[in-house]
Amino acid sequence: MQQLVSKLAVFSVALGSIGLLLSMFLGVGDVVGMQLRHPVPGTLEFTESTMVLVVFGGIAWAQIRRAHIRVELVYLQVGKKMRSAMDIIASVAGIVFFALLTWQGGLEAVYSWQIGEATSGLLRFPLWPARWILVFGSVLMILQFLLDLWHDITRFGDPHPVEFG
Repeated sequence: MQQLVSKLAVFSVALGSIGLLLSMFLGVGDVVGMQLRHPVPGTLEFTESTMVLVVFGGIAWAQIRRAHIRVELVYLQVGKKMRSAMDIIASVAGIVFFALLTWQGGLEAVYSWQIGEATSGLLRFPLWPARWILVFGSVLMILQFLLDLWHDITRFGDPHPVEFG
């Protein structure tokens, strides 16, 4: 299961990177175009839509690497069992948060698709793909949290846990 989640996370990061690269080139083109009095239409709308891909494409990969920000002032001062307990609490909280986000995001994605919701502006970009990307990234994050939770629970009982990462 970890391999599948990792492959999907790498794929999501790659898509997010492509989206960021396209947004960057489009933004540069828009700035140059504004100086020449011919801005690129739809730059703002495209960039707004790709930001969801950038953010939710990378969160699961960051979790796989345990690279999310945490307050290590206390975390590094406690023993390995307490770290495991703190990781378990963080994983459960993450599962609850992303489950709620998936649930509400899924409802919004379906509704957005049903009504044909789109951005306003010169070019109208549909919003439902970005909403489904949010749902996909959240589901991937939940799966990774479940894998982390399993790892942390099994590590918790081990008198000599091996550090993860």
